[in-house]
Amino acid sequence: MRDYLGHVWAVAAKDLALEMRSRERLVGMGTFAVLVAVVWSFSLDPAVRPRSVAGAMIWVTIFFAGMLGLGRSFALEREQEALTGVLLAPVDRGAIFLGKFLANLLILLAVEALIFPVYGLFFGIGLGGSLGGVALVVGLASVGFVALGTLFGAVAAHTRLGETLLPILLLPLLIPVVIFGVSATQRLLIGRPVAEVMGSVRMLAAFDLIYLFVCTLAFGSVVEE
Repeated sequence: MRDYLGHVWAVAAKDLALEMRSRERLVGMGTFAVLVAVVWSFSLDPAVRPRSVAGAMIWVTIFFAGMLGLGRSFALEREQEALTGVLLAPVDRGAIFLGKFLANLLILLAVEALIFPVYGLFFGIGLGGSLGGVALVVGLASVGFVALGTLFGAVAAHTRLGETLLPILLLPLLIPVVIFGVSATQRLLIGRPVAEVMGSVRMLAAFDLIYLFVCTLAFGSVVEE
């Protein structure tokens, strides 16, 4: 188990080191998130209270910024055939997937840490006493999103359509995450207690476990093909 976790961290550290060197995905995702917030700020009817639709606005930004980054997660390996070298290493395919998943998750969480202050600035949306609940919901929903996105990012990277195929494959399977993540976030932002969204939290946790298990098993077949 120690060796397995070491392999997971080695793959994640490699991806994070490359990202810190280029900052390609972080800058692209962050810029996209800010631009979407600006567009929302000019398009929202003044009669509409921003807090009443904040959950949907925030998650639209997270999902599309996330897909922008996930679509590039296998770009370097595809362009330089580096994935072949990784697959030839004596490392379990599941460890490779979990390493890529961990790196993608940390990058997405960093962008989400930018998104909430940006929406707070443009729309006056404060988390207040709901910070812990929102962090829990966003974290769980992000795990399911990134697990599926990492797997289908590998699928899309090996097709002629490339990154344009990712939303087509990903969005239908994200419906449970969208439903429970957005509804729970919205309730917390309008001041509802955390106990009221615990059903959604449990469902998100269940889908996370299913997605992680299935994607880890399927990754080996995907990259071999």
